[in-house]
Amino acid sequence: MDTRPDDRRAGVDGPAPAPDRATGLALAHLERWAGAPRHGPHACDPGVPVLAYLAATAGGREGAATAARAVAVWAGTAGRGPGHPGLYDGGLAGTFTGLRLGARLHPALDRAAGRLRDHLAGAASGLRRTDVAFPDYDLITGPAGILLALCAGGDGPDHGRFQGHAEHVTALCDHDDLPRLRTGQYADHPHLSWTNGRVNTGMGHGVAGVVAALTAAFRRTGDPGTARALRRATDWLAARSRTDPRGIRTWPAAAPDGAPSPAVAAPRHAWCYGTPGIAWALWDAADALGDRHTAGLAREAFGTLAERYDEDVHLFGDTPGDLLGLCHGAAGVLAVADAFARHARMPAAAALRDRLAAHLEGRLPDALRTAWPSGLLTGPEGALSALLTARGADRDWLPCLGLR
Repeated sequence: MDTRPDDRRAGVDGPAPAPDRATGLALAHLERWAGAPRHGPHACDPGVPVLAYLAATAGGREGAATAARAVAVWAGTAGRGPGHPGLYDGGLAGTFTGLRLGARLHPALDRAAGRLRDHLAGAASGLRRTDVAFPDYDLITGPAGILLALCAGGDGPDHGRFQGHAEHVTALCDHDDLPRLRTGQYADHPHLSWTNGRVNTGMGHGVAGVVAALTAAFRRTGDPGTARALRRATDWLAARSRTDPRGIRTWPAAAPDGAPSPAVAAPRHAWCYGTPGIAWALWDAADALGDRHTAGLAREAFGTLAERYDEDVHLFGDTPGDLLGLCHGAAGVLAVADAFARHARMPAAAALRDRLAAHLEGRLPDALRTAWPSGLLTGPEGALSALLTARGADRDWLPCLGLR
């Protein structure tokens, strides 16, 4: 069911293969990292093997050797994270993704990836379906991310391997107003109390990530129950968009009770929150379901961002991860713009993609010389991977972001 358009038509679907500059930045980073590993909070993060695989395919024989050395160093510490099953924050699904892509450079890693895949297939038990916390449903630490990880690196697992996760995420969307996704564990949390009792909208911790996981499952199974849950979740998201004072159609970080209030001009438009990630999740779900109306709404929403995106306003923070990374920064918007350009055939998205690719190429050399912790979502590996992919590198890792 997963049809893919020709990636080389009209300059919208994909530019020329990665230029020497982007590949050179990636290989130089991997060489430095392998000589003195600079791990982020969790050594098993999949960032290094994802980047190594992408760079190896574009860097010739010498580049492949550099990438393989980095994967070998990474594999020596893989699996030493906290041990939760999720995709990020040191989770086992992230380790699995790293092993699966790293095995393309070191085939011996495939056996370990297979064992971990089988373990993850049984990790859907014991999750709450009321008063939930993020690990009960989300893309970062929960079953939505595990489901997407099982789809990364190829055509995806057979139905039996992700059935438990798909059934759980489907069950959370059994009512139109998504009450099961209302969080109930953060009343006294110092940083997350703002979301307690509300339904998060974002790609990382919210409904958009659930929608991305359900879309991936539906594309592979065509299951009617998954389709019904996906329609409920997309309808819920579509009903909560508003146009902010800058003219950008966007979403609140967490939906308020009752009727949605008018949107304010929130500066965060990133993969994790705001228009980019949510608009893509909506468009991809609508594309899978054949829902032209919702697809049009999502396309229009991203178009308002593409026309008004301002690096001086929408990119902010104190670290390279905030400014350039996948989660909060330019790389995440680049990856989403690239997906819209390729699959929705949006010239405005292609223009934003090319602009942000140039933005990253101009700023990464200096950022890579700083103490920037390793990682896919917030580290240099994610920023470089997005740049290489936008320039034509392999796309097999993109399910880790809910993209394709």
